[in-house]
Amino acid sequence: MAMPIPLTTTRNASTPTADPTPWWKYRMVWLVIGGPLAVVVASFVTLWLAIKYPDPVLEVSTPTATTATEASQLPAMQARNHAATGGVK
Repeated sequence: MAMPIPLTTTRNASTPTADPTPWWKYRMVWLVIGGPLAVVVASFVTLWLAIKYPDPVLEVSTPTATTATEASQLPAMQARNHAATGGVK
């Protein structure tokens, strides 16, 4: 009668290994987390700047503009002021 062959503890390429390294020590994790985190921080900085330094309301000349340049800019200035103040003055 033949003796059974003992199981060995050798590993081949298909055997998964248990990696004891914690997740925060992988550089790819910080690349994946860092990009969106930078965008969120930048959006809060932009919000703070927009609240602290709002755009001033521009004076709109009378509907009868004196030059062609003023006449062409009149609708844009009225729309900008309407968006900045929430209403027409």
